[in-house]
Amino acid sequence: MDDAPEREGPVIPATARMGRTALTVADLDGTVAFYRDAVGLTVQSRSERAATLGAGGRSVLELRRDADAPPRARGQAGLFHNAFRVPDRTALGAALERIRDRGTLDGASDHHVSEALYCTDPEGNGVEVYADRPREAWPRADDGTVEIGTVPLDLQALAAESDGADAAPPGTDLGHVHLEVSSLDRARAFYADRLGLGVQTETRGASFLAAGDYHHHVGVNTWNGWTDPAGGRGLAWFEFLLPDAEAVAAARSRLSAADVPVTDRETGFEVADPDGIAVRVRAVSESAGSSGP
Repeated sequence: MDDAPEREGPVIPATARMGRTALTVADLDGTVAFYRDAVGLTVQSRSERAATLGAGGRSVLELRRDADAPPRARGQAGLFHNAFRVPDRTALGAALERIRDRGTLDGASDHHVSEALYCTDPEGNGVEVYADRPREAWPRADDGTVEIGTVPLDLQALAAESDGADAAPPGTDLGHVHLEVSSLDRARAFYADRLGLGVQTETRGASFLAAGDYHHHVGVNTWNGWTDPAGGRGLAWFEFLLPDAEAVAAARSRLSAADVPVTDRETGFEVADPDGIAVRVRAVSESAGSSGP
């Protein structure tokens, strides 16, 4: 891969999208049941120690059981929430019904660019289920960046649009991940300066970054003042999907040339952010398959 020619532009190109996210859990059965019944993901594969869930044939979540892994300690960086994007308000209304019936709704917001529901899985991992508003309706600053806001969401109107589906429909994917980090400056230096994501919105204690002109693929915040590196159960890794193997090879080559430690994976490679959170990169055409530990 190191001999591949470099490509112009950011390491993570504008054509990238999110792939899967992976969690280390103690109770695999209970966690699978939550994401199946409340979030509406379909179990695609299952073993004694692992499960893959998704929608419409697309894998979006890997669960790995490790009863010996310690719980994430207070003060450790890590996951704020995984955000699963459904294709429309009808699907979001159905998600609202499922979460109310089979989980606990922690909150709901209209972010101007999207409408979002929030809940927590049985292991304490944050979960967002959301639907984007049409891109032409997204508010933008004079420089073209997206302006994300937060106002209350009309849950009664949303529920009225539900089709009552028990499962998330095809088209559901991992829209973004939101991380709790120990330093916004270090996080921006990695995700923006090193990987090349664009900063779309910055608020007090948070930055939202994206490949291309999406509202955000990665959110980072320091709202709780955590100072320790990531560790224990919770987020194991998340991934970006690049358009082809050549783009993956070019990204790996540029990171290696910049002295960023790179670990090869069967279908791509992995790097760690300043808090030790693993970020994987593979080609969209490559099989998700077994992604390692």
